[in-house]
Amino acid sequence: MHYVIEQNATCAAVKSDITPTVQAPRLIDRVRDRIRVLHYSRSTEKTYLHWIVAFIRFHKMRHPQEMGAPEIEAYLSHLATAREVAAGTQNQAMHAILFLYKQVLGVDLPWLDGVTRAKESKRLPTVLTQAETRALLAEVDGLPGLVIRLLYGTGMRLMEGLRLRVKDIDFHGRAIVVRAGKGDKDRIVPLPESLVTALQTRLVERRKMHDIDLAKGMADVYLPHALERKYPNAGKEFGWQYVFAAADYSADPRTGVIRRHHIHEKTIQRHVKEAARRAGILKPTHPHTLRHSFATHLLESGSDIRTVQELLGHSDVSTTMIYTHVLNRGGRGVISPLDRI
Repeated sequence: MHYVIEQNATCAAVKSDITPTVQAPRLIDRVRDRIRVLHYSRSTEKTYLHWIVAFIRFHKMRHPQEMGAPEIEAYLSHLATAREVAAGTQNQAMHAILFLYKQVLGVDLPWLDGVTRAKESKRLPTVLTQAETRALLAEVDGLPGLVIRLLYGTGMRLMEGLRLRVKDIDFHGRAIVVRAGKGDKDRIVPLPESLVTALQTRLVERRKMHDIDLAKGMADVYLPHALERKYPNAGKEFGWQYVFAAADYSADPRTGVIRRHHIHEKTIQRHVKEAARRAGILKPTHPHTLRHSFATHLLESGSDIRTVQELLGHSDVSTTMIYTHVLNRGGRGVISPLDRI
């Protein structure tokens, strides 16, 4: 069967007509719909679409239903040998392809579980020392600076911080509720005392912005899942607004609705990178580095690893254990024999 794939300017999506006579649902639309039914994040959606498109193109536009384990193995081998991608990238591509077969095409055959997974190398996360962290934070100010300090002070992931809603800051309890984090899990993180005044000032500014939006009839904000249908007016309430809202309106990438979104993640990524350069930090430094540093510094100060696990939202303590290997203890507390001579 013949079908067409064309490039979409926004997310490199595939559009396919899988029958020559009758217009059937396009393959990429079926993938996208299934992802959204399962409430996967937008970043996962973009990643899965990318790898599914690449897989089909690699096999010269053959329909996935005409292919199986040999074609998947061939593509994954190509990624590893010709493109020399990391094991994590290869496994990411594999998960996207298996999602296509199991969740979209309804193919559940034994060979799917037999596809070889690349063994990921264990890498220690980049962690800033406390002195480096102070130097970096001294180089940021304004709204981006508040976001960056909050990421380090709470251990939140970048998108968790940017998607923070007004209602989820508990000033009285000095806590922040992280909604729908990785794995669609909620958790509670501490609200740093040093950021209370700055956040309260931010909410005063945010209220003024919201009043302007209400006057313009542009106060609606994106609501997760089916809440917009269940509570039609919730999107206009101040409590549901993003704390770190963008300065202007933009089109929702999924629905096309014009509304005020949160600050773009690239803005914060750029500020962190530039701040690290000005501070003279030679380590590759990104917003996620602040999360690694948060965990390591807590362990250095004597915090229990189970507590750190809960604050980070890790399902398994073994994931948190990696930070015990990067503690600033001179090679895990071992004294070099050179220093004993």
